[in-house]
Amino acid sequence: VDLRVHADRAEKDPVAVARGALRAAKDAGADALLVDTAGRLHVDEELMDELGRVRDAVKPHATILVLDGMVGQEAVPVAQAFGERLPIDGVALTKMDGDARGGAALSIRAATGIPILYLGTGERLSGLELFHPDRLASRILGMGDVLSLVERVQDTVDQDQAEKLQRQLEKKQFTLEDFHEQLKQVRKMGPLDELIKMIPGAGKMLPAGGQVDETELVRIEAILQSMTHKERRSPEVLNGSRRRRIARGSGTRVQDVNRLLKDYGTMKKMMQQVGKLRGGKGKRMPMRLPW
Repeated sequence: VDLRVHADRAEKDPVAVARGALRAAKDAGADALLVDTAGRLHVDEELMDELGRVRDAVKPHATILVLDGMVGQEAVPVAQAFGERLPIDGVALTKMDGDARGGAALSIRAATGIPILYLGTGERLSGLELFHPDRLASRILGMGDVLSLVERVQDTVDQDQAEKLQRQLEKKQFTLEDFHEQLKQVRKMGPLDELIKMIPGAGKMLPAGGQVDETELVRIEAILQSMTHKERRSPEVLNGSRRRRIARGSGTRVQDVNRLLKDYGTMKKMMQQVGKLRGGKGKRMPMRLPW
């Protein structure tokens, strides 16, 4: 994320490292300093004392407690123990993309009065979300989280690409180049299982364990990247020898290439139908990306 990091390999005392980081941030004219302390158990007195010394050394404007959302109700006594040792301004709950429903968030707020500020729903930067109580309640009840999905689409979808696709659909054009661009847009939005869980009722379609095998997307992208621009724009030129070359280049089989082309043909017909609806007489239908 292009953030400057302060590291002092020679210094073993975390308090001294934190002080050095504060000096470096001031010297650099930085707007903010994020001090990320090592994880610790609330029953480890030595590490808890160290945490207090770090706080005294840097005097932060805000202190955020990061809790593992998978621990469930055990998060409550942990939050209480940390709150007794130093002022906590808010909590970030991580691993909320797993099977955890998030009931711990409600309990933490009720038992400690500490507000929940952030939810961690993945390892990418896009997986850090502002906490919205009503949306978490919907997740707990299995009702999805459409607003978060809409926000993620707005943050990641290239508007120019969307408008270009719209114009091409009106001309009844949809090439493998367009398909490739759409695939890249979807992959930027994060893991598919995260997106599916945000759609009301769709989470029930996930396999046991709630994980989607994304290797098929990787395989499709490899096949598309092994094609030339001409082949993606004019798939009709893909004869047998070209398909064999693409399969070798992508580490797949010719059958995989054929299946992708067949699926593309089906999708193209569907997209052309969308184009007819949009290009016909009368009021134009609102258009959004098919994903």
